[in-house]
Amino acid sequence: MSVPDPEPDRVEEYAGGELRVRRGIVNRWLLAVYAILALWGIYYLFRYWTVS
Repeated sequence: MSVPDPEPDRVEEYAGGELRVRRGIVNRWLLAVYAILALWGIYYLFRYWTVS
């Protein structure tokens, strides 16, 4: 089992402050978008790139 992060709102900076990272969870709508894009990509691959 994973150990919870003691500081969930801590912001880490990289590249001299150019990049900021905050650990957290991914929103459900964004996970749904990823899943839909992956399914669409698989559909497109088989529908249009197969040799006929």
